[in-house]
Amino acid sequence: MKLLSTGRWLGGLALLLAGCQSPKTIYYWGHYEPVVYAQYQPGKNQPEKLSALLEQDEQKAASKNQPLPPGFHAQLGYLYAQEGKSDLARQQYLLEKQQFPESAVFMDRFLNIKTNGVPLVSTNTATKNETTH
Repeated sequence: MKLLSTGRWLGGLALLLAGCQSPKTIYYWGHYEPVVYAQYQPGKNQPEKLSALLEQDEQKAASKNQPLPPGFHAQLGYLYAQEGKSDLARQQYLLEKQQFPESAVFMDRFLNIKTNGVPLVSTNTATKNETTH
């Protein structure tokens, strides 16, 4: 009888420990979610600092051979655009569009935004050609 109750106790402990294990995700999330949250907090939207965090995450994801989540490149591009780094923003929007084709319409809108009177992408032809890789 004592052996049976010990077995139940060990089985319950194993179940409890298995339930505490965090699930492994497909993507490397890093600072992505806290950066998005910080962008909407008064006084915490500091594009230079936030983009630096996401740049670190890009390197870590590459070293772990894990993909970045949907929206990551769009977010980094948006931060670059806020910093006035149009070329880097454009690269990130095109990466987002390439890795997640369902974002194409949204990314095209960002790519057609004018910065200092000049669009991030000069023609629609460049956008179409770059996304068909």
